[in-house]
Amino acid sequence: MNTSDFDYILPPERIAQTPVEPRDGSRLLVVHRQSGRLEHRVFRDIVEYLRPGDLLVANDSRVIPARLHGRKATGGQVEILLLRPAAEADGPAGGEAWECLVGGKGLRPGVQVIIDADIVATIEAELPDGGRRLSFNRPTAQWLHELGETPLPPYIHTRLEDDERYQTVYSRVEGSAASSTAGLHFTPELLLALRARGVGLAFVTLHIGLDTFQPVKVERIEDHPMHSEWASLSAGVARQINETTLAGGRVIAVGTTAVRTLEWAATGAQGLDPYDVEACPWKRTAAFEGQTNLFIRPGYRFRAVDALLTNFHLPRSTLLMLVSAFGGQELIARAYQEAIAEGYRFFSFGDAMMIV
Repeated sequence: MNTSDFDYILPPERIAQTPVEPRDGSRLLVVHRQSGRLEHRVFRDIVEYLRPGDLLVANDSRVIPARLHGRKATGGQVEILLLRPAAEADGPAGGEAWECLVGGKGLRPGVQVIIDADIVATIEAELPDGGRRLSFNRPTAQWLHELGETPLPPYIHTRLEDDERYQTVYSRVEGSAASSTAGLHFTPELLLALRARGVGLAFVTLHIGLDTFQPVKVERIEDHPMHSEWASLSAGVARQINETTLAGGRVIAVGTTAVRTLEWAATGAQGLDPYDVEACPWKRTAAFEGQTNLFIRPGYRFRAVDALLTNFHLPRSTLLMLVSAFGGQELIARAYQEAIAEGYRFFSFGDAMMIV
């Protein structure tokens, strides 16, 4: 399958620069997989599409203030974007060594970058993907929230007045370089309304790296080297999911990050080949913690997810390939064209799609 099969033309004015207020006032395109029907609704209308006994599973990762500004001893300006703790660091979101993207000249191993009067980063190595591994002389937890800035995707050019608007209302575990944007539409009031309806809510954690948004650059998508991200799914959540299935409820993933976590828990985390294993009817997921690099593309058989809430994704991205695998490539392509024609807002601060 070719990467060009997942390309489309998006007018620049369709890229949302600011979030809608209130959060749940964004538009919602409901895609019915069996009939192919498309419905135009408002996000808060999801209450009508969820049933008592269903379970929403969302990613509770929180975006860290990952953008830093510094200078070399010679005075040259440097911009650093923290991506993930390096392998030497302890835990998924701590330690003093980080893999980063850096902007500036002459950033070779051994060069020091002055962040603040007493905070210095040393470039330890150049990475195969063009990034750098940096070590900091003080643990980042001590100063990052004071000196760092919230990173926004490069296609957003309007300054965000409130950084919390790029966080979900339920985010709590710090570690992401980007937001789980499908969850940005939820308000506390909407979550309470869903609970009153008998819809459950569970959380997984996947710390999102910027590689998630990069376009696939190879011609055959099967040749794409999928990036890895740290994720976890607890034993309690695995039990909730399995009990939901046994009781006849549906598992609704909030965002592609939740999908990747759930599907990895159903396959790779158990040592199974994701593309060569049948779904277990009574045990859909199992607890795990660690790296996942599951590349979901058309042809994948979903084991853990029954419905999906997601935003509209960039052309030629692995996220669009995942959504096409879940909804069907032709149907999703038609839905995207209708969304463009109907004036939907795209990408991180854009409108939402629910695939049922």
